Amino acid sequence: MRYARHRAIVDEVKGGAVSVQSLVDRFGVSSATIRRDLTELAHAGVVRRVHGGAAPLPSSEPEVDRPYDEVADDAAIEKQAIARRAAHLVRDGDTVLLDIGTTTGALARELRGRAVTVITPSLAVLDELRSDPTTDVIVLGGLLRRRYHSLVGLLTEDALRQVHATTVFLGTSGVDANGWVLDTTSVEVPTKRGLLQAADRVVLLADHSKFPGQGSIRVCGLDSVSVLVTTDLADHRILETARTRGTEVLLA
Repeated sequence: MRYARHRAIVDEVKGGAVSVQSLVDRFGVSSATIRRDLTELAHAGVVRRVHGGAAPLPSSEPEVDRPYDEVADDAAIEKQAIARRAAHLVRDGDTVLLDIGTTTGALARELRGRAVTVITPSLAVLDELRSDPTTDVIVLGGLLRRRYHSLVGLLTEDALRQVHATTVFLGTSGVDANGWVLDTTSVEVPTKRGLLQAADRVVLLADHSKFPGQGSIRVCGLDSVSVLVTTDLADHRILETARTRGTEVLLA
């Protein structure tokens, strides 16, 4: 049992930094047991021990980290169309979670003037809504990623465990032919997984370039996605995979 748990912890850490508490919740053991596991794994050289948890070993290859404003220019018209379609899924009075990303930033623009509550780790979303007196905004704390206008890390994950939303609007780096929603940035993946746990419904926003897009870290499967909002330019074979997994596909 102990060695099986060690293997599972290593797999979990590959997706990004994890806290002791999140591992306690997952494996149903004491915090002392998890701390002992992490110390042994760190001594074995397979994870890196950090304050409050563990993180992946440093990679020899830097992560793709293009500036937010540069990424926002990619397929900008398509992203805006997706955002407009997604805004129709929000009802007045809803509480929604908006993920880190440029398409969710465009969605925030569409929600201005709406009587909704927006919870987000994205400073780009905050910038869109900070002057709007109608929309309530809750910003999650965390470590600042300046280039991508976002907050990540253990504080963000802990804050997500304290909130609940009607819908989470999730971004992605890619959706592969096997139905996996992927990301390229390991520090964002635990935040995305926390977002998934904090909402009743998952809506994935993805322009055509995300099919299959890129990404080496699995965030979730399409069977966890209630609605996919994209355009007719997306790969129809992957859209059909989404439908077979029970995901409603909406074309902007």
